[in-house]
Amino acid sequence: MPRPTRLEQVGEGLWLVEGPTVSFYGFPYPTRSVIVRLPNGTLWVWSPIPLDEDLLAEVTELGVVAYLISPNKLHHLGLLGWREAFPAAQLWGVPSTVRKRADLHFDGVLDTSPPTTWQDTFDHVMFRGSPLLEEMIFFHRPSRTVLLADLCEGLSHDFLARHWAPWQRAIARLWGITEAAPKAPLEIRLSTIRRREARAAIRRLLAYDPEKVIMAHGVWQRCDGRAFLGRSFSWLSPEPLHAVGSDHR
Repeated sequence: MPRPTRLEQVGEGLWLVEGPTVSFYGFPYPTRSVIVRLPNGTLWVWSPIPLDEDLLAEVTELGVVAYLISPNKLHHLGLLGWREAFPAAQLWGVPSTVRKRADLHFDGVLDTSPPTTWQDTFDHVMFRGSPLLEEMIFFHRPSRTVLLADLCEGLSHDFLARHWAPWQRAIARLWGITEAAPKAPLEIRLSTIRRREARAAIRRLLAYDPEKVIMAHGVWQRCDGRAFLGRSFSWLSPEPLHAVGSDHR
């Protein structure tokens, strides 16, 4: 019988893997990582989850891990374990992650211009609207997939029923992080004071016409990604974002 696999292929050279449930200020969250095979055959790992022996074996079968990516300062806990397993891999993070993890050596700082190694595979869109969170959003060109870490969370009804108490589930609905109406957490929405900059970032993202949206936390979207993002980021604008001319063009 074939060995069970934790990796799910969801696009051309694109896999996701579910991670453990983690506690964030006492609230349980599901986690997820994405692995991409670049044109040169090496692997690019977004938001690395904890690495165990089974996952290590599966990843090694895919190829050599060359890049470990922290999309925001909250997604850094798996970096050290992966770096120890793949010492030649480069660490890349947004400026706030680099400052937060001074104990780690980062080989590159993410900005809006992708490095030459993956510029033909990804586009970068930086979200800096809130002082609480800067996040690099990635658009995977071959599969037209957007990767979102904490700018959109959609916890499923089943996950909330199993892991969150009734009073916590009420908070999840208030925060807008349920599968029924996934958005950025309430504190991010309320603290996004540079709205023009934030709207420009999301309009640029919509201009790529994404098909899939993979989030680190919750139910991800397999189709109609552009419409999904327009709804999820509707809090940024009194008029539909998809109806406004793109700043990307």
